[in-house]
Amino acid sequence: MYSPIITPQHDWSIDIERVKQRFDREFKQEAFELPPEVEEMPIFRDWISHSLAPKIASPFWDLAGFKKNHRCLDIGCGVSFLIYNWREWETYFYGQEISVVAKSALNSRGSQLNSKLFKGVQSGAAHQLNYENDTFERAIATGFSCYYPPEYWKLVLQEVKRVLKPDGIFIFDAIDPDAELAENWAILEMYLGAEVLLSPLAQFTDLVKEVGGKITATQSGQLFQMYRVSF
Repeated sequence: MYSPIITPQHDWSIDIERVKQRFDREFKQEAFELPPEVEEMPIFRDWISHSLAPKIASPFWDLAGFKKNHRCLDIGCGVSFLIYNWREWETYFYGQEISVVAKSALNSRGSQLNSKLFKGVQSGAAHQLNYENDTFERAIATGFSCYYPPEYWKLVLQEVKRVLKPDGIFIFDAIDPDAELAENWAILEMYLGAEVLLSPLAQFTDLVKEVGGKITATQSGQLFQMYRVSF
């Protein structure tokens, strides 16, 4: 049986619950009340018009090298299976998500979209994966490392290493604190309910080395830097 890594030094439940609430509200399409000065920011107008997400989303498939019948774990998956080309990749989709709204949406619609490739979404945080050792050829985790400190991401890397097969690949991203959008995006996210940590990218490369990983490729975006890691 799997044995998830749990740190005794810190209770991550408060951090996780804050992020969960922020995304539950967005997936429910609830209204956010923001100060007028924030609503006047161009990045807020992009967010409210739904033009921001395509700009900042990390194209994980560019680095993943999906092959037919690969098993991929999408950590913090949101509604990934409903919006990306899993059918084209012919890759089996497994998810884990803290947002109960996103999880319910995927589990109710994923099988209708493609019952062969969709293998369901589990509830749970990224540092406690509900899957057996050596299960996946690929794992991805994009868009949420910035809400947690580096010591949390080290736990995530250790868990991903556990569930990946020996020749597996992990794709994740981290916010580039020097990106033009970074500071304003952090302000927007703070008012949406989740604090963003603008950690130096060097901390993530150091963490990968600490857990025995190797960065084999990177790709820069407008907000996030994407990494391909093997263990």
